[in-house]
Amino acid sequence: MVVKFLLIILTILKQMTPITILQYWRQVIVHLNEMKWSEKKATLPPSSGKNRGQYSYKNRLKPKLYQKFIIFLLSSILFFITATNLPLLNQGDVATATATVQTPLSTTGSNIVDARGKPILLRGVNWFGIETEAHVPHGLWSRDYKEMLAQIRSLGYNLIRLPYAVESLRASDISGIDYDIGSNRELQGKTPLEVMDAVIAEAERQGIFILLDSHCLKSKNSKIPNDKCITELWYGDGYTEADWIDTWKMLAQRYKNQANIIGADLKNEPHGRASWGNNNITTDWRLAAQRCGNAILSINPNWLIVVEGVEKNVPGQKLKHWWGGNLEGVRRFPVRLSRRNKLVYSPHEYGPGVTNQPWFSERSFPKNLLQRWEIGFNYIARKRIAPILIGEFGGRQTDSISREGIWQNKLVRFIAQNNLNFAYWSWNPNSGDTAGILLDDWQNVDLPKQQMLSQVLTGLAFAPTPPPQVGILQFPKWGGNSPPTSPPAFRTPPATVQVKPVERIPLSPSVVPLPPTVAPRNSPQSSPTISSGTAPLQVNTDIHSDWQTGFCVSIKIRNPSSMTVNNWQLKFNMNQAAINNSWNASFTPTGAGRYVATPLDWGRVIEPNQVREIGFCANKLGGDYRPTQLEIRS
Repeated sequence: MVVKFLLIILTILKQMTPITILQYWRQVIVHLNEMKWSEKKATLPPSSGKNRGQYSYKNRLKPKLYQKFIIFLLSSILFFITATNLPLLNQGDVATATATVQTPLSTTGSNIVDARGKPILLRGVNWFGIETEAHVPHGLWSRDYKEMLAQIRSLGYNLIRLPYAVESLRASDISGIDYDIGSNRELQGKTPLEVMDAVIAEAERQGIFILLDSHCLKSKNSKIPNDKCITELWYGDGYTEADWIDTWKMLAQRYKNQANIIGADLKNEPHGRASWGNNNITTDWRLAAQRCGNAILSINPNWLIVVEGVEKNVPGQKLKHWWGGNLEGVRRFPVRLSRRNKLVYSPHEYGPGVTNQPWFSERSFPKNLLQRWEIGFNYIARKRIAPILIGEFGGRQTDSISREGIWQNKLVRFIAQNNLNFAYWSWNPNSGDTAGILLDDWQNVDLPKQQMLSQVLTGLAFAPTPPPQVGILQFPKWGGNSPPTSPPAFRTPPATVQVKPVERIPLSPSVVPLPPTVAPRNSPQSSPTISSGTAPLQVNTDIHSDWQTGFCVSIKIRNPSSMTVNNWQLKFNMNQAAINNSWNASFTPTGAGRYVATPLDWGRVIEPNQVREIGFCANKLGGDYRPTQLEIRS
C-alpha cells in the first residue's frame, strides 16, 4: 500500500515544477496545523483578555502516524530540491507553456509569464536597419521581408528586438529595398513608420514577438559612426528628454492594440556620464527609466518595460563593464515603476572579438566569467527581483579554441542553466565585428552559430496554426511553412544601395582584439543524385559540425540548367541519427531510416543557376549516422 502511494506521489511530482511543490507543501503544513488546532480547541477552556493565546505548543495534541508520514515525505522532497539546487523553472515547463502564448506578458519573480500566468522564455534576434540612414530593416535589397520573417521563425526564434532611431521615425524617406522582390512591392511609397507597421503586422501573423528598441536619437549614417549614434545619455544630438519620451508615448499609443509587441527597451546602452543611483537628475539613468517607463505605462499598461544597465558611475561598483552591461546598482537602487510586474532588466554582453577586455586575459579565464555575470546581472534573477533579458550578445567565433568562441559557448550554457531570456546580435550579417546568424548572401545560415544557439532553442516546438486571434500568439513547429506572396529569386544589392558594416562599440580602442581562430571543418562532398523532373538538380552536402554526440549538415541544391524548377523534394537515408532541429525545410521520416525533405513554400522554386540551402542538426544514435542515397525529385 505504501509503495503504491509513493508511486502515485512520484507520478504527480513529474508533472509539477519545484515552485508548485513548495506551494503544495505550504498548504499541507497549514492544513495539518489547522487539524491539530481544531482537535485541541475542544479541550481548551475559553480564553479571554491577556490569557488569550498563551497555551504553549507542547500543550497541543501530537500528530498522528499518517500525519508524521506525510510531513516526513514532503520534507524529504523539499530537502532533495534544495540539496540538488534544482532550477525554479526548466526548459520543459517553458516549452509546454509557450505552445500557445496569450498576451499581454507580465513578470513574477524572475519569470516572464503570459496572461494566464504560464512562464515563457524569449529567444530572439536583433534585426537592425531602421536606426540607419536606410530607415528600414536591412537586407530587403536581397530578400522578401515576409520570407525573412519566415526564416527567423523556422529557426526557432520567437522574438525580434527591433532597433529604431527617433530621427528615422520622423523621416519620410526610405531606401535599401528592391521592390521587385515578392512582397517588398507592398512597401513602396511608405514612410519608415509605415514600414515598421508592415513588419510588425507580418511578424504577428507568423507568431513572432516584437521588442521595440530606442537604439539611437539620430539615424546612423556614413558620417555618424556607431559609437556616435549611440549617445551616452537619453538626450543629446539635438534631442531632448521630452523628444525621447514623446516618441515612446507615440509608439505606445500607435501599437496599443498590437498583440505581438511585448514591450519597450527604453534606451540602448547608456554609458559615459550615465550613472545609476546617485540621484543626479541629469545623469541618473535609473530615474530617467522610471520617468519614461511610467509615461509609457500610463498609455499602454500592457507593455513590459525593459531597462538596460550603464557602464560605470554606480555607488559601490565592483567590476568594469560593457556599455549597458552594468546592473550592479539594482541591488541598492532598483527601478520603481507604477506597475511592478512589468519590469525587466537587460544587460548587454560581448566577447574579445569586440574589444579584448582585461578579464579575457586573466589567468582564471573562463571560470572568472561566472562570477562576473553573477555580480553584474544574474543576482537579479537568482534573488527573484525581476527577469533578465540579455538584449545583445554575439561574436564571430563559436569554436572551443579561440577566447571569443570559449566565451560565447560558456554564455550560451549559462543562459540555458539559468533560464534567461535573450536577443542575439545579430540576425544581420553586416555587423562589422560580430557578423550574424545569416551569412553575407543574406540567405544561408552560419551553421556553427545556429548549432551553438540550438542549445537554448530546443524547447521551442510549437504547433502550426491559422492566423492568430487578437491577443493570442501561436507558434509553429521547426521548419513550419509560412509563404510570402511570391517566392523571390535572391539577388545582389542594387548599385544605388550602400551598406556600411555596423560596428560594436569598443571601450578601449587602443586594445587590439585577439586574432580569430577558425575551427576546422569537413570538406563538402558532392552527392550523386537522381532527378525525375524536366531539369536536373545538383546536390552538395557538407557536415559542417561533427562532435561526439551530434552533428549538423548543410545541403545545397543547385539548378545548373536554363529551366525553372518547381516543387522539388529531397529523399535520403539516415540510419542512426535523430533530427533535433532544421532550417529552410521540413524533414519527415517515412520509415526504415528514410527521410523526405520538403522546402518551405518560399523555397519551392529554384531559378536557373540558383542555389537553395537546407539543413539540420541531429543527435547520433550510432556510428552509421551520415545521410546517404540522396535522391532529388522535381
